[in-house]
Amino acid sequence: MTDDSEEVPEYLLIKVASGDDPVSAVTEADAWRGRAQYPDVAGAGPMFGCAEQVEGRWQILGLGESAPQIARDAMGGHFRALAKEAEEAGDVTGQREFMAAAVRMDWEVVDELTVHGRDFRIIRAEQFIRTGPDGPEPPRPTDPDPAPVGKGHRERRRTKGFVINPAAATGLSDGVLRLELLPLVYKAGIVPDEVRADAARALETHPGGVLLPAEFAIAEKVDGAWEPMAGSCTTPQTARDTLSFYFREMAPRLLDLDNAECAEYARAADRLDSSRADEISVDERFFRVVRVEQLIRVGPDGPETPRPSDYDPYPPTEVQARQLREEEESGSDENDKESGSGEE
Repeated sequence: MTDDSEEVPEYLLIKVASGDDPVSAVTEADAWRGRAQYPDVAGAGPMFGCAEQVEGRWQILGLGESAPQIARDAMGGHFRALAKEAEEAGDVTGQREFMAAAVRMDWEVVDELTVHGRDFRIIRAEQFIRTGPDGPEPPRPTDPDPAPVGKGHRERRRTKGFVINPAAATGLSDGVLRLELLPLVYKAGIVPDEVRADAARALETHPGGVLLPAEFAIAEKVDGAWEPMAGSCTTPQTARDTLSFYFREMAPRLLDLDNAECAEYARAADRLDSSRADEISVDERFFRVVRVEQLIRVGPDGPETPRPSDYDPYPPTEVQARQLREEEESGSDENDKESGSGEE
């Protein structure tokens, strides 16, 4: 059999290898079972983060932000940390350059830059949820879930430090999943035209892709349809802890519950904690922990950056602060005029 891999760009490669260990075999069987029970795939929107190119590979520094600017702010914070490290190491040039980059991130919309000889980028990952006759796919038995109850937030995100390597060997089920997700584009009429156009353009500019570790979220069944409650978490228990917190702390305030209703939600949180279940009902509401697949698209220049149509309502931090000051000053001027006009 002829190996044509050298003729294919690395970002388009999908190398499949079977794991010889029992854990890989069980995980692979679990994945195929999940595909059979939940055969459909639905888009769940993008997430954003930042990455650094290290020895020719892009490594994720952080991922999980709901908007590009939040990821830019995080990268600005990373530059400040690197500036402090450089200062402590006596690297005056590095300290100055990293601090200048941090200040630039405070004022400008920047998705790529080189600082002190190191390349950084804001990256975009697309999230998907498998669905079947009974709704979205819950966590699989082989999904890592090590956190004790109430400690899920302490788990390190599995994407942190992840190396984006399209040529890395993968299991057959993951290889098939990449082939399934890469050509997906929203149907006309479901999203704004500019969102669909950007998605179609990404098929050309970033035709390859890498699967990231799965994450988990909470969904609620409302009028027969499933609606997400919050962003994704790194483990199923992190998602359960989020729901327990909602039951105990948020629902009483948001829903203006009386004492009896508060007690009912608190008992639901206790049941969730004791059972570590992936489904729970309370007050005629039905919730499920759902499994979230993640794919980052790659092209000749590396991982995809934010798209023009991505929801990005926030300006850089210093720009936002300036806008708020101007609004306050404008409001103060208007109040002064109104006070002056009322004087006799």
